[in-house]
Amino acid sequence: MLFILITLILSQSAFADSGFKIPPKQLADLVDAPRQPSVMISADKQWVAILARPGAKTIEELAQAEEKLAGLRINADIFAPSRSSGYTGISLKHVDGAKQIEIKDLPAGKIMSVNFSPDSQYLAFILENKQGLTLWTYNLKTKKTKRVSKQTINASLGGTKYRWKHDSNGFYTRLTVANASDKPLASKASIEPVIQTTSGKKAAVRTYSNLLKTPYDEALFEFLTRSQLVGINLTGKINKLGNISMVKDFNLSPDGQYLLVSQVKKPFSYLVPASRFPIETQVWTVKGTLVTQVADLASGENIPKGFDSVREGRRDISWRSDVAATLVWAEAQDGGNMKTVVDYHDFIYAWTAPFKNTPQVFQKVARRFDDITWGNNNFAMISDWRFSDRQIRQWKFNPSDANAKMELFQARSYNDRYNDPGRFVKERNQFGLEVIKTSDNDKKVYLTGRGASEEGNIPFLNQYDFRTKKITNVWQSKAPYYERVVLLLNDQASKVMTLRESISEQPNFFVRDLSKNTLTKFTDFPHPTPAFVGISKEKLKYKRKDGVELSGTLYLPAGYDKSQGPLPTLIWAYPREYKDKEVAGQVSDSPYEFVRVSYWGPMPHLAQGFAVFSGAKMPIVGFDGELPNDTFREQLVASAQAAVDVLVEKGVTDKERIAIAGHSYGAFMVANLLAHSDLFKAGIARSGAYNRTLTPFGFQGEERSFWEGQPAYASMSPFFHAEKINEPMLMLHGKEDPNSGTFPMQSERMFAALKGLGGNARLVMLPHEQHGYRARESLLHMLWEQYQWLDIHVKNPTNSATPK
Repeated sequence: MLFILITLILSQSAFADSGFKIPPKQLADLVDAPRQPSVMISADKQWVAILARPGAKTIEELAQAEEKLAGLRINADIFAPSRSSGYTGISLKHVDGAKQIEIKDLPAGKIMSVNFSPDSQYLAFILENKQGLTLWTYNLKTKKTKRVSKQTINASLGGTKYRWKHDSNGFYTRLTVANASDKPLASKASIEPVIQTTSGKKAAVRTYSNLLKTPYDEALFEFLTRSQLVGINLTGKINKLGNISMVKDFNLSPDGQYLLVSQVKKPFSYLVPASRFPIETQVWTVKGTLVTQVADLASGENIPKGFDSVREGRRDISWRSDVAATLVWAEAQDGGNMKTVVDYHDFIYAWTAPFKNTPQVFQKVARRFDDITWGNNNFAMISDWRFSDRQIRQWKFNPSDANAKMELFQARSYNDRYNDPGRFVKERNQFGLEVIKTSDNDKKVYLTGRGASEEGNIPFLNQYDFRTKKITNVWQSKAPYYERVVLLLNDQASKVMTLRESISEQPNFFVRDLSKNTLTKFTDFPHPTPAFVGISKEKLKYKRKDGVELSGTLYLPAGYDKSQGPLPTLIWAYPREYKDKEVAGQVSDSPYEFVRVSYWGPMPHLAQGFAVFSGAKMPIVGFDGELPNDTFREQLVASAQAAVDVLVEKGVTDKERIAIAGHSYGAFMVANLLAHSDLFKAGIARSGAYNRTLTPFGFQGEERSFWEGQPAYASMSPFFHAEKINEPMLMLHGKEDPNSGTFPMQSERMFAALKGLGGNARLVMLPHEQHGYRARESLLHMLWEQYQWLDIHVKNPTNSATPK
């Protein structure tokens, strides 16, 4: 008894210590484990760039000063997004595997936006350092790296940092036009009342963070986002295009003769982020001369409520990829509100250079326009969608004949993985742009996909015949491997690069020649987490009491045998909403995927002696016309009960030692399960929301406002039921979380409620972190907190003291 008391005192004393902590080495090593590199292929399909990815950032990087304006986070010293990610190295490998180049003269700094030139002779990239963003090239022939221009790039508004000219002789980009030292300063004159008034028109705006709040914010936003659009050749010569403005994006026409330029305009809004500010879109010549104005969109403050509602006016403006210079865009015919009853919710318009004629209706879309994937002048695919039934549809149509009948290709719930036909295989056309690859007079196409099925994902390469509606399988992954196509290495789609793995073999890239049926290893990356070799993995399928099919993946520690008895268990999940019971139960991964042990999810706790049940299905289904959230609590508890039952029946789980954990909406789930069930010994909730009245105009998949659905908001909010939470709950949250549904206040208020009610809770606010955590120190501390919480309250519950 004395030993237990001393252990309890020591455990709680250590747990209360301040400062960043480090978990046991096996868990800590996960934070520093090598990350899988990214790959990209040159236009001529001869060279593959292998891009080395860095480890976690330091807390010092995240602590750097930033301006939080209009939903953006800007490093004002370099006129660029703060907290950006990049690469640490580049190597080039020929597709035949014989030649490999390690680029050794890379400048010091963060490498990003890596792209081959259209002629495949150069590799361009952006370098970020304390001086700003600069544009560089690597010459594949001379094997030399060169800075293109001394001037720095302005990327404060995000988006594309540069674009290659079609002749590979240079770039288009936005240059910085001010010095950081000239940044406007707040003064007494800039301190004044902030006044907003309603217009009498509904503006059901979601809850956003980091919005503009004062006239000073407006001045600072404009200062940081103004730039000069320019053309730069490879020797560094600069040609200014147009006037200095807040250039949001720029895109070259397929024939290289025009630029589509969008610019943010005043008046700015205090209600919505920069993505909804007024925006003007124009066509310029490549010398910067205005050709025509395409659109002048007002602020998006008054977009009707609904996930498929849009701004009125010309939107989604882009170039057709298959012809020289034709613009297409969508215009809502329903006032932007999908609930309005009309025959067609969107018209698609086309406007061809030199833009002297009136734009013509190109297609009429019955639901909300989603996308057009271009092939050629006789073949393209158009899609629409609708949120109310989660439906997406796609048709083949003839772009040269607006009156030709469209041919339905797919119609399914976008949650329905089993009936997803895959993505179209593309090829480069005469303009060097990616378009759908067709054959046999546009009657056949190739598709790649993950191949979701009841047996798990079985990736494929298929050919589809529009005449016969038949699918011919060209290749598919075979057990015991999980292999998927990542790059096409020739125009015939007979030679592909795949990413191949098995439960015990780490992912590596391979070259597969389908015509010769050969497989050649292309990379040889090491095992990222050798300390976790030997973990067992098993896909479990089971049913909820209402008949909904469920599944999850069970992981057991290396060397575990049932004779050792049942284990403490950690269940990790994330609820999702569905309108279809059958779709809700679909399997979403493969039994042959490599056992990835990441610091982010539940897997590190295998080293702590826990069984882990990851990806446990928690579907919330709208039965018989009801909205899913009307029975959220009942369905959530039923899913959790089914998961616990199957694990206990299997004999691997001690039903008295089960924890539930999740991130974001998964944290919301944790709090609800602790409040409305007694299935779990403790919970871990990261970056969650607990009071839905703080997101009154909808959240996740809930379209109703608080005033339309008060019963659902109250029933679903664990804050309203905090007195029922009698199990220990660990809450972690980034102090700078900008996510519209999970402001840090959500965790602070929930903790205050639990503390006031005498609950057992711990709140950890991680400095400088956002919705996901990125600093090495934060990640290590997160693992330490989770380890301690599970050890004290679940693994060794005799050490747990729950104050009442």
